Amino acid sequence: MNRDLFAKEALAQIPKILTLCDRNPHSPTYGCCDRNFWQYKIIDFPSGMAQEFLYPLALAYYTNISNNPFYQQAAIRDWVEAGIIFAAKTAHKDGSCDDYFPFERASGAAAFSLLACIESYSILGLDNPEILRFFELRASWLAHHQESGRLTNHQALIVLCLELLSQMLCTPRWDRAKALRLEQVLDWQHEEGWFPEYEGCDPGYHTLTISCLARIYQLQPDNNRLKEALKKAVELAAHFLHPDGSYGGEYTSRNTYNFFPHGFELIGQWLPGALRINDCFLQGLSQGLAPCYADDHIIGHHTWNYLLTWRDFVDRIPLAVPHKSGRIWLKSAQILIDRRENVELYIALNKGGAFKLFRDQKLVASDTQFSLQVRSGGKLKNAVGHLIDNYDVQVSAKEIIIMGQLGWAKQKQMTPVNLLILRVVMLTFGRFFPNLIRKLLQKMLITGKQDAPFYFSRRLRWKNYQWHVTDELQTRSWQPVQAAGIGGDQTSIYVVMSRTFQLGQLQPWLDLTEEVKKLAPHQPLKLDRHL
Repeated sequence: MNRDLFAKEALAQIPKILTLCDRNPHSPTYGCCDRNFWQYKIIDFPSGMAQEFLYPLALAYYTNISNNPFYQQAAIRDWVEAGIIFAAKTAHKDGSCDDYFPFERASGAAAFSLLACIESYSILGLDNPEILRFFELRASWLAHHQESGRLTNHQALIVLCLELLSQMLCTPRWDRAKALRLEQVLDWQHEEGWFPEYEGCDPGYHTLTISCLARIYQLQPDNNRLKEALKKAVELAAHFLHPDGSYGGEYTSRNTYNFFPHGFELIGQWLPGALRINDCFLQGLSQGLAPCYADDHIIGHHTWNYLLTWRDFVDRIPLAVPHKSGRIWLKSAQILIDRRENVELYIALNKGGAFKLFRDQKLVASDTQFSLQVRSGGKLKNAVGHLIDNYDVQVSAKEIIIMGQLGWAKQKQMTPVNLLILRVVMLTFGRFFPNLIRKLLQKMLITGKQDAPFYFSRRLRWKNYQWHVTDELQTRSWQPVQAAGIGGDQTSIYVVMSRTFQLGQLQPWLDLTEEVKKLAPHQPLKLDRHL
């Protein structure tokens, strides 16, 4: 198995990451990794999350592989140290930082960037008491801060930061906070094996949580409860590896194709089955099936995780272990995986039956349910069938039925007025209640749902070695509907790591507009497909 593929994929991103960083020692923003702030000057504060980019730079400095032009380059070391100093200089007095708006005090940005700074400091062998004081300040803020929303990956990341810094400084200062937060993470794990991310199970973020917890277990090898939790988590993750080597997608709670491989290498040292997950993913990676995360905000996560995977890769002889025929029904996650006759179906019962279907190890169809453009009050609104809800579901051996109501997609955009209001709020009383503002934005952009006046039923029947999909959509009047169709990669909530490009999304849009125009009032739209 070619471990170098992980390093090559990651190192290819380093030039872009360096472009995002201010590398001028005489610049007042020297070390800033937010190009929108220091170069374009189109925002009025630097995103603290951007300093996470220091971690892949430090690892690139450390990675001894052929054709790595960044290996042990003194300039890289200087730029990383400057980046850590910039993170300290621009933090709030309590050690926190912002991500999307001033005085946000974002836990995720604070934790990701702290992990990057701690690990980079260690990798490069830096010696700077000022930086260490900043680490302590930020760690103490994270230890005592609880964000709104249930994002397990953030909580696991915070525990990892506290554990790493405790060992670096040889201090028991955060022992109680570490223990309580790790207990919270383990308590959150569902009996089906997944860790919650907002409204349910997202296998992509699940692998990031596994990565963090595997590192923590390295540092706490006597923690048997953590070990058992990791076993369950790995077993769950294995179900979501598609037969072509891709992973996750729009049928999951946060619509991501995330895959963080490092944790599986660490766990594979004592649980060999975990290594097979990475072996399968490597096959997909070699065929270009990994999603593209090379944008200015999310390029860092996978880059450092891939480099860590290369560093800690476990030697083995890869074993092809095909999925067994049968059905896996995660009833609480509301995800059903059905495998039979070289056909694999991954379907979200809580998202209107959004699904991916594979035949002979190739993607046949990706479906994110009905989508309508509807004229309402002089505006075009989008009604969709893939929002998370409690639909009526019937499941039998050869048939799956989901019935429910479309919901209005979240399409809120920022305007100059909205931005001004947010700035005024955050520069006045909002700065004292950032968690409340975050909670309101989460409800507006992520968790809230408004029903639309359209009713659907989706029926999948197994017949003649095929899935027969029958969709039906009803409403009082079709007149307001301007366009209709079914796409393979639609999502309608705000998730940072979603809506990335992946080769499977080249599937054409299924345009149903002409069919809708022919319908009389109360006449249902019907669609039959054999897949």
